Amino acid sequence: MLKSNRPYVCAFISKCSVKKVLSRFGDVSIFILLFIVSVSGQTFRGGIQGVVTDPNGAVIAGADVTVANPETGLTRTAQTDDSGSYLFSELPIGTYQVTARKSGFHDLSVKSVKVEVSATTRIDITLPVGTNVDVVDVVAQEPIVNAAENNLGGTIGTKQLQELPVSGRDFTKMLVLVPGSGGDPSGVSDSPGSFGLFSINGNRGRSNNYLIDGTDMNDGYRNLPAINQGGVFGTPATILPMDAIQELSIINSTEAEYGRSSGGTVNIVTKSGTNTIHGTAYEYFRNNRLDARNFFNTKDQPQDVFHNNQFGFSLGGPIRKDKTFWFVSYEGQREAVGIPTLGRVPTTAEINAAIADNEGVVNPVIAKLLARNPWPAPNRAPDGNGNNLQVANNAFNHVNSLIAKIDQHVGKADLLTGRYYFGKSDQSFPLALVGGGILPGFNTVTPTNVNIASVSYTHVFNPRMLMEIRGGYNRFSEQFFPQDRGFDPASIGLNTGTSAQDSGLPQINVDGFATLGANT
Repeated sequence: MLKSNRPYVCAFISKCSVKKVLSRFGDVSIFILLFIVSVSGQTFRGGIQGVVTDPNGAVIAGADVTVANPETGLTRTAQTDDSGSYLFSELPIGTYQVTARKSGFHDLSVKSVKVEVSATTRIDITLPVGTNVDVVDVVAQEPIVNAAENNLGGTIGTKQLQELPVSGRDFTKMLVLVPGSGGDPSGVSDSPGSFGLFSINGNRGRSNNYLIDGTDMNDGYRNLPAINQGGVFGTPATILPMDAIQELSIINSTEAEYGRSSGGTVNIVTKSGTNTIHGTAYEYFRNNRLDARNFFNTKDQPQDVFHNNQFGFSLGGPIRKDKTFWFVSYEGQREAVGIPTLGRVPTTAEINAAIADNEGVVNPVIAKLLARNPWPAPNRAPDGNGNNLQVANNAFNHVNSLIAKIDQHVGKADLLTGRYYFGKSDQSFPLALVGGGILPGFNTVTPTNVNIASVSYTHVFNPRMLMEIRGGYNRFSEQFFPQDRGFDPASIGLNTGTSAQDSGLPQINVDGFATLGANT
């Protein structure tokens, strides 16, 4: 079975209404979204707004307001309108300083103002009366409620991503942390009836929308995130390094600009470089020498084999101070397991008896079949089902994931951002982990490739008007093959009734014995 999203390119100007034009060129689908009417558009950045007043509560018109990010040098300025209001939109997430100035008043700076993804932070400023140039510094307080928007949900920040224990470093396991979110046990399996990763406010789990840096990262097959999507039985095929995530926002009851899905909108923003070099390096490992035995893996049996290494790094910094920044992160995973299973194999006496019953004639097809994948001799007394052999089926999961990002400040306020993610994995797991035969040689092999890229350019015409052009490319390719797909049954004289040879050995049932093959 093949699952593949055709590549597409999205280019759009935000703050506008949408008209979709579709063109196809072979395997390429190009979506051009043109915006004409100015409205509020979906964003993967944030904003700051507020009102400037005097000590008596009267609004101050014409006050100069500046926002600055000390880590990147990004600075924007605006003036309050007749109602004393100011607004800065499409600010990259981070920590800012807001400064207000007006003749006849002391300057006032509010430090440590956090701008979060898809949210507008409200900072109201009261300027003290005075004629000198003293600057009054205050520290912003965490807002109790969102006073700027009526969206519900929550944001998972860098600190939570770094400090909360997450199995497999899989960000999708954190999607149930916000109010209204609930997980479903079937979401971790690969069953066709699974409901997705999580449900938000009672919506179907597959009614969510997944974005990375504001661009689509949905797999068209399951409507799940292309990155971290499960391969064989829910095991993530690729990994988005958690050290590359700046913030993760889950919005529900969204305003109209998000559209598309009735459930939650998961908006992931990746980290960027700053004026200082920063990074991480890590390795997590587990193996069966350190682990206790499974309760059912008794000492009279070989200990189950398990080796898992998950390692990577992140690093970012400046190319040109206050102008150009870079960030890169890699994560790899190497997992090898031995899954014990019981089987029924004929003894030498049973084989000789079968040959004798066939008047001493050895069936050449069966002889070649047995010689192709010889089983060990029975190593245990038969149980109630006749199983007389215990073997370990070797399985593995090899994952490589890389993400890189460039940010360029253009002029005084414009911003150009480019990001590329590449994920590749190869998995091999038993075909029937939840039932059926799992004898060695009949695993499911699942190669996966994920490519997701985006480019965004933001141009500020004036404090009340800006334009953003954003393009995205998303390709998810995952294939499922039987481990022995290269084997042609006709090569040993086995007549399967078809000339196709892409499915390996078919399932063979022998009266009175166990199934010899595992593929159907």
